[in-house]
Amino acid sequence: VAMAQNTAIPVKVGVVLDLDAGVAKIGWSCIKMAINDFYATNSHYKTRMILNSRDSKRDVVGAAAAVTLKYELSRTAYPYPYRVPEGTAYYVTMLQDNPGEVDVELSNYGLWAYDATVALAMAVEQIATAANFGFQKANVSTSSTTDLDTLGVSRNGQNLLKALANISFKGLSGDFQFVDGQLPSSPYQIVNVIGDGAREVGFWTQRSGLVRELNSSLPMTNISSTSNPKQLATIIWPGDSTAVPKGWQIPTNGKKLRIGVPVLQGFREFVGVTIDNATNTSTVTGYCIDVFDAVAQALPYALTYDYIPFARPDGEMAGTYDDLIHQVNIGNYDAVVGDITIIFNRSMYVDSTLPFTESGVSMVVPIVDSKTKNAWVFLKPLTWDLWVTSFCFFIFIGFVVWVLEHRVNEEFRGPPSYQAGTSFWFSFSTMVFAQKEKVVSNLGRTVVIIWFFVVLIFTQSYTASLTSFLTVQKLQPTVTDVKELIRNGKAVGYQPGSFVYGILKNLGFDDSKLIPYVSPEECDELFTKGSGAGGIAAAFDEVPYIRLFLSKYCSKYTMIDPTFKVGGFGFVFPRRSPLVSDISRAILEVTEGDEMKRIEAAWFGKQSNCPDSTTSVTSTSLSLHSFWGLFLIAGIASVLALMVFVATFVYENWEALMPSNSSQHSIWSRILNLFSIFNQKDLRSHTFKKSGNIDNVGISLPSTCAPSPSSFSIHTDFSREPPSPLGSDLNSNGQAPQDVSVDVDQLTNPNQENSTTEINQANI
Repeated sequence: VAMAQNTAIPVKVGVVLDLDAGVAKIGWSCIKMAINDFYATNSHYKTRMILNSRDSKRDVVGAAAAVTLKYELSRTAYPYPYRVPEGTAYYVTMLQDNPGEVDVELSNYGLWAYDATVALAMAVEQIATAANFGFQKANVSTSSTTDLDTLGVSRNGQNLLKALANISFKGLSGDFQFVDGQLPSSPYQIVNVIGDGAREVGFWTQRSGLVRELNSSLPMTNISSTSNPKQLATIIWPGDSTAVPKGWQIPTNGKKLRIGVPVLQGFREFVGVTIDNATNTSTVTGYCIDVFDAVAQALPYALTYDYIPFARPDGEMAGTYDDLIHQVNIGNYDAVVGDITIIFNRSMYVDSTLPFTESGVSMVVPIVDSKTKNAWVFLKPLTWDLWVTSFCFFIFIGFVVWVLEHRVNEEFRGPPSYQAGTSFWFSFSTMVFAQKEKVVSNLGRTVVIIWFFVVLIFTQSYTASLTSFLTVQKLQPTVTDVKELIRNGKAVGYQPGSFVYGILKNLGFDDSKLIPYVSPEECDELFTKGSGAGGIAAAFDEVPYIRLFLSKYCSKYTMIDPTFKVGGFGFVFPRRSPLVSDISRAILEVTEGDEMKRIEAAWFGKQSNCPDSTTSVTSTSLSLHSFWGLFLIAGIASVLALMVFVATFVYENWEALMPSNSSQHSIWSRILNLFSIFNQKDLRSHTFKKSGNIDNVGISLPSTCAPSPSSFSIHTDFSREPPSPLGSDLNSNGQAPQDVSVDVDQLTNPNQENSTTEINQANI
């Protein structure tokens, strides 16, 4: 070891410390300890660091004179060569301000001093040559004003810097390695001091942020996801409370905010100001005031403020709303609380919070009972296109049933006028299911069943809609269009000092037609007078005011479109005020909770007894769009039934349509012949086959007639049907005429002749 020390290259290291400080003493001890330990372990190294201490005597200027500068390893911190006195390299340890009492226990500062000394010794060894540690004299003039200009320049300072930046080892304070010229911050333990004791809350690391426990086995790469205060242990605050006290962001001992409030003559439910002239004090209440108080309570810090009415000595408001907001811009008020609407031109010189009410400007008009003034109300449940369509379908269904029943149903036969009346009577009587005619064909029954289903839904819907018109749907607004008001020269109302006046002017209202009102009661009086007697026909206002107005007069007025969009009510602060974002977040917290409902119920009450204005002005007329599916089903079923009937009828009477001598007859004559067959009864139908009355062509007499020995015969040669228009020997059914013979026993009663005549007529 002695041989190594004799041949080793000495490297002088200066250490500047405040030797009167306890931390400095610990650091100086650790530095010397590090030198001894390092070279005892690495006795073969070519270099030996020799420590030279200098006392700064708590003088920052003296420390700066002892060493050129406090340097960082980053090149950007000091990109010039490092000037130090010739033959000496200085190492500077920075102390915290006012370190306090001397602590005899080893601290982190001692560990850092130990590791820093080891790192410097390792770097010196890496660049160790006999000529490397020389200094070059600075070439300066004799007129230099500072000693720093006379310092020499290290010939190998840059190499030492690079070597030190690449040093990495496991030290007493942890992993020692420079990152971007800086040592990574060590983890901090967060403790909760309770009286004379302390409890661990968590840790803070540069990579992982706030964590509950240190876990070196997990890779700490995600910084943002772990920086969550909720992962820490519960903090016990003074008073043994877990609730976070207020006053951390903004000191509670700051000045009180001067908050301006408007002075309203009406609508005092929003802001009500009562001034006591005797004591020169004022009391401010209202919906907006309660909302702001609740928002202030929701802030994470204590906010103190006073409400200052914006009023003249006589108690009247000292200007318009824009004038009040301008007071914030010029610094007379710190904020404005009230029914302040967020609009664009105000945002040019003040900042507003998020709105705490619904937004929009709408129109209020009177409603009238129209039930007793319309004698044709029974037509309103259906639109005109549905009326026309349903009427046409009733006629169409009557025609279809007549076609299907004419040849097989005696009730649908007779003179043409009787047949038409019966068909339409049957069709329209299905509306009340009062038809008395029987439907005997299967095709007819199919059509009627489907039509009954359509009529059932149709009549039930009509009844429900008519009931709605006669009961619920009886209140109608007197006017629904703004253009109608302008065109008819009607007067409208608005609140004075409000921006609504500008909206009405832009819509085209004349100044003579704009009448101001200051309270809901005055607005109701203007409506009662009417536009022609100095009153108004409609009122334009913001939605919150309209809601309040309708809560008092919901049975007389209604709110209708159009609605002009605005920002709603908000609180006003100076531009770039830090309170705006905090107040806005608190507004969201209050409006989403039950506190907002409680405040609204306290000032506006519940409107459960008021009719819904939306329902009272919405038409409930049924349109064709609601029934076209039913009509489509009925129409398809009827057309299919007609097609089946026509196909069957033509097939059964094909010989009449296409006879063997068809070339001698025109198409028109054959069609007429087919229609004449259609007009006849279909004797093959079961409805015309009555046993006991008609057996082929014979007639049986009643059994009550006494037999007679004498008899007579009547021979008649005639056809059962009129002759064919084609002049053939066939009857309309394509059969030859038959000889009808009636044998009647001679009757003994005096009515014998009359009875015989009746029998002959029956055969005819």
